[in-house]
Amino acid sequence: MSDLRVIIKRDSAEPEERLVTTGTTAADLFDGDRSVVAARVAGVLRDLAHPLDDGDDVEPVVVSSEDGLNILRHSTAHVMAQAVQELFPDAKLGIGPPIKDGFYYDFDVEQPFNPEDLSRVEKKMQEIVKRGQRFSRRPVTDEAAREELAAEPYKLELIGLKGSAADAAEGASAEVGAGELTIYDNLDAKSGDLCWKDLCRGPHLPTTRFIPAFKLMRSAAAYWRGSEKNKQLQRIYGTAWPTRDELKAHLEFLAEAEKRDHRKLGAELDLFSIPEELGSGLAVFHPKGGIVRKEMENYSRLRHEEADYEFVYTPHLSKAGLFETSGHLPHYADVMFPPLEFEGQDYRLKAMNCPMHNLIFRARGRSYRELPLRLFEFGTVYRYEKSGVVHGLTRARGFTQDDSHIYCTKEQMPEELDSLLTFVLNLLRDYGLSDFYLELSTRDDSPKFIGEDAEWEEATETLRTAAGKQGLELVMDPGGAAYYGPKISVQARDAIGRTWQMSTIQVDFQQPKRFQLEYTAADGSRQQPVMIHRALFGSIERFFAVLLEHYAGAFPAWLAPVQAVGIPIGDAHVPYLAEFGRQAKARGLRFEVDSSSDRMQKKIRNAQKSKVPFMVIAGDDDIAAGAVSFRYRDGTQKNGVPVEEALAEIADAVERRVQV
Repeated sequence: MSDLRVIIKRDSAEPEERLVTTGTTAADLFDGDRSVVAARVAGVLRDLAHPLDDGDDVEPVVVSSEDGLNILRHSTAHVMAQAVQELFPDAKLGIGPPIKDGFYYDFDVEQPFNPEDLSRVEKKMQEIVKRGQRFSRRPVTDEAAREELAAEPYKLELIGLKGSAADAAEGASAEVGAGELTIYDNLDAKSGDLCWKDLCRGPHLPTTRFIPAFKLMRSAAAYWRGSEKNKQLQRIYGTAWPTRDELKAHLEFLAEAEKRDHRKLGAELDLFSIPEELGSGLAVFHPKGGIVRKEMENYSRLRHEEADYEFVYTPHLSKAGLFETSGHLPHYADVMFPPLEFEGQDYRLKAMNCPMHNLIFRARGRSYRELPLRLFEFGTVYRYEKSGVVHGLTRARGFTQDDSHIYCTKEQMPEELDSLLTFVLNLLRDYGLSDFYLELSTRDDSPKFIGEDAEWEEATETLRTAAGKQGLELVMDPGGAAYYGPKISVQARDAIGRTWQMSTIQVDFQQPKRFQLEYTAADGSRQQPVMIHRALFGSIERFFAVLLEHYAGAFPAWLAPVQAVGIPIGDAHVPYLAEFGRQAKARGLRFEVDSSSDRMQKKIRNAQKSKVPFMVIAGDDDIAAGAVSFRYRDGTQKNGVPVEEALAEIADAVERRVQV
């Protein structure tokens, strides 16, 4: 047998040239290393059973890598689908891709899955894993695939969409692409007999025994191909990890995240609700939530005033032609509410504020002396998000953006971007977020992007330079830019390590052109300004939700709806605490006295459940000493604090915006 020369490339190691015989597979190169679950051969992800050619570069794919985790989870999705069809023979297969931290698979079944069904499926999966079935790739023609999968109508539809399936259905790219079709057979470890098969591009694990730890999480309804016009299928979500310890850690993380869910906390703390009568994605803020939101907005207004922003206000709808001029309508029509027609005109609820800000700039002549002009608005917008993606306050249909548009000269652009990024990072830190990285979104070859290459290059490099001055990690996001220009996104990690996209800064050369915006330069010529889009919170509602989950409802005192609650030991002590409250309110503090008939310990428990920062307790000894006792959120207590010192401590925590 002839020899083949292959190059093995491992991270942080010199490439290794090795002579092997014809028929050698990727698995042969890494025999005995169970952490390797696939290989990248000549730049393409392959199964370990893939035979090598002369001159191939081969990189091992370990299960803990991003590719390795996706392969593990995709393989587990196949095992789940096999288990479902063994238990429910009439179930028809939809799509089953890997997703962040897990996988799902859609099924067409007569009845929705219940928790008992999921337990049975999980048990059947464990049996399949123990059997050690082999995942075996098999190329097929379109005609052969249609014949083999004649009983699977959704698979047949995907075959018909080959080449455009990734755009036509979420997750479809895991099954079909523009090239040849492949089917993965699950083969019995001993006999080699076919146990199950699925249309799939792969790659997959060598055998089911390479699946060490998994759990099914829940089931939900999902429209086929994400369209409400299609049939509703049943989706089962699961998670899979390289070790049992990692699975356990993930489940503990999910339990903590569930406790912090802003929808749950919003109800428990009486902050907001989303009434059915209003509709999905449309929230109302209750008085306590209104206080938090007002404080968030007030502090933001103050900081913007200090930074020379000018406040503007715009209506909630306009003639549809405005969004055609801006270029938004062709690109965002699917997320804008349908037009409203009256007086012979089509009107649209606004989905973005920038076109109206352009009209403000254009309302009169502008001089270079006015630039940079920084316009700021808390502008409410409306977007038709599909029901399947609406999620509390983090993905809503009506929300208020803290939207700024800065108009400047090209010469001012570098300094303005630098100061903008510093401004938004410092303001986010004031709200209690501190762990950041930056993401730079650029254009790719997609036809959706408009404008000259030179403009994009200039804007992109200026943003890159501004990002570099912050000393933060910069992650590239090719193709993630807005259609009109590149952007920097501030990504913030919360208290339990989740990442949230916060502020965005986008450079736009296109809208000034489309709106014919001009200013008079120092030499008297008419020049086009650069437009910078900047949202700090993104939306107030979403930022509210992020902070609520970050603090697990225990807001720092400056944001807390009630900053301190007075707890009398007995009824006779209520007037003393009422006087303390009068002095507290005179300092601008939010103070309540619990004068209910509950026992003191019940009042303390109520205050703890409400996550009030300071509990101010008073009894006979406190009154005699002209003092109060503090009880903090963590259960610690400080007794005999003179009234003036107690008031000063609360006021200091509020003024410095610290957590207590």
